[in-house]
Amino acid sequence: AGMTVVGIRFRDNIIFVPEVLISARAMKAGMAILEPILTACGIPPAGKVVMGTVKGDIHDIGKNLVGMMLKGAGFQVFDLGVNTNLAKFQAAIDQHQPDLVGMSALLTTTMGQMKVNIEAFDKAGLFRQMRVMVGGAPVSPDYAKAAGAHGYGKDAASAVELAMRLLKELKQDQSQPLINAD
Repeated sequence: AGMTVVGIRFRDNIIFVPEVLISARAMKAGMAILEPILTACGIPPAGKVVMGTVKGDIHDIGKNLVGMMLKGAGFQVFDLGVNTNLAKFQAAIDQHQPDLVGMSALLTTTMGQMKVNIEAFDKAGLFRQMRVMVGGAPVSPDYAKAAGAHGYGKDAASAVELAMRLLKELKQDQSQPLINAD
């Protein structure tokens, strides 16, 4: 809840990146203490997220903020880091079976990798089991739609709201029976 307030204040330009980073650092320290307790209690995560900055891009401040905010919202986050190629995303999806995949790009020259990845996920039939969200400075809602993403987060707070909405939609879709054309 505290990181939600931080995200809203950041979105509304009340606080800025240094304050968000301090808050994220404090939350990380708190989570280091709480995670073993939550795990021992058997409290399931809200959902699983695999995330990374796409191939060719080494920027990660925004991705890291989104990851911390997602953890604060109860998600289990598997952060693949920067310069993440399609094979690494696919291996993480196979290993962790996430509900969501988040991709970040800060360079316009690397945005195209998002579309490449999304097309590969779709071709592999992964959209029945997961949703894809994208973000980063050059990314827009129009680009996200054109690339085939399920959603776009313009900042950390909206990315968490998006993740919650996509998770809800995914659970609803998974509860619907598959239509058999036979």
